[in-house]
Amino acid sequence: MTTGIWILGDQLHPQQTALATHWHNRHRVSVIFIESLEYAQQRPYHQQKLIFIWSAMRHFAAELRQQGWSVSYFPAAACFFDPLSHWIEENQISEIWMMAPSDRSFAEAIYQFPLPCKIIFTENNNFLWSREEFTQWQKGGKRWLMEDFYRQGRRKFQILMASDRPVGGTWNLDKENRRPPKKGESLQTPTPLRFIPDEITQSVIEQVKHLPFPTYGWAEPFGWGVTREQALQVRDRFVREILPTFGPYQDAMVTGEPTMWHSLLSVYLNIGLLQPLEVIRAAEEAYYERDLPLNSVEGFIRQILGWREYMQGIYQTWNRDFATMNWFQHTHPLPDFFWDSQKTEMNCLREVLQQVEKTGYAHHIQRLMVLANFALIAGCSPQEVKNWFHAAFIDAYDWVMQTNVMGMGLFADGGAIASKPYAASANYINKMSDYCRGCQYNPKKRIGEDACPFNYLYWNFLERHQEKLRSLHRMGMVLKNLHRMSESERVAIRQQAAEFLS
Repeated sequence: MTTGIWILGDQLHPQQTALATHWHNRHRVSVIFIESLEYAQQRPYHQQKLIFIWSAMRHFAAELRQQGWSVSYFPAAACFFDPLSHWIEENQISEIWMMAPSDRSFAEAIYQFPLPCKIIFTENNNFLWSREEFTQWQKGGKRWLMEDFYRQGRRKFQILMASDRPVGGTWNLDKENRRPPKKGESLQTPTPLRFIPDEITQSVIEQVKHLPFPTYGWAEPFGWGVTREQALQVRDRFVREILPTFGPYQDAMVTGEPTMWHSLLSVYLNIGLLQPLEVIRAAEEAYYERDLPLNSVEGFIRQILGWREYMQGIYQTWNRDFATMNWFQHTHPLPDFFWDSQKTEMNCLREVLQQVEKTGYAHHIQRLMVLANFALIAGCSPQEVKNWFHAAFIDAYDWVMQTNVMGMGLFADGGAIASKPYAASANYINKMSDYCRGCQYNPKKRIGEDACPFNYLYWNFLERHQEKLRSLHRMGMVLKNLHRMSESERVAIRQQAAEFLS
């Protein structure tokens, strides 16, 4: 009888717990990888996302073979169950070990497979906090604020700490990292590190381009790293060349600049090619060794040690289903232009959506304050929006889509994640980007033929939901501004919003 290890496409680290547990007996263990076409058809996934995951899986399988593991790989399998059954029978598998899936629903589904062997989950070490540790943290306080959790994480792992105090005397330097791009200013942004596809990746590219079911976006040019070695190169270049100037413009958006100073490391962290602590430590060491600006280093570390870990913890411990939440009862269909950027005349949306089509990537402010913001104030179905984000983004997985898109972006949870909706008019986009300069709509007009839809949709959103919004103490001032409008202007806003949405 043989022990087997099943490795999923977001568990591609040599020290992931199922592999690490059996490292010394690896010559007597059978490992399986499965590319499930059934799973790939759940959504019209971005072609680069499928290429990235499948190529990374194939490269990782080859590395394990070189290390002495016995590996069975099933490319383009119809489903998960048939290859699993065949592998179990052929290798006389008595128990399957696997690192616990990040996706709760998939973990539950695995237990429903009628397999003739035992399944054993090991701890998921793609994250720093276990579910039990996060639950214990929740029990220790009266509020579950991300800022409190982030500070506890700094203490727990001794990151940027001087004894029990934060280095520099301040926990959060976010106020220093919101500089907007100025007209005529040359930002001289870095060029992201890209890789030439090797033979394995080229083969996957051709496979994905000819899949017999709908997909999204462009397959080429493809330049993502697909091995741990390449992921480490991206990390090291970011820390060496980009991190020093990461902070000030991390919320800025500029035409033709899809990545700005962002690290792109979420892509590799979320499939296990990188581990969170090794990324955090590299940034911290660079701060001490090279005296880097603290606002840049702290801001970057907070995204991983604070935001990423917090979202995963909430997802794993929340006892309600984020996927069904809809606090505002929004039901409007997702506009067609989310699937085809050329169908909108709004320059900000077209710019970001075209970028996503080409690369499967947009940075966090483009996602939150352009895409999710529009979907929120337009009253789009949270479920449709979540599914689009999950399909479109190369680093999107269930644990982050439910918390970040449903919770933070769409406020579908009624405030479990954020204390108020991230809803904004065109004023925010005009301030933090140059998108409005090339647009036919006027970001300063609320109503009229050339008024920006972000304006009348925003005020219409506030009016439609003012009763619910009054319960959120941070919304008081903006609701007062709504009530200062004349009745005629509010009627015009309602009418123009209705015409746009129809």
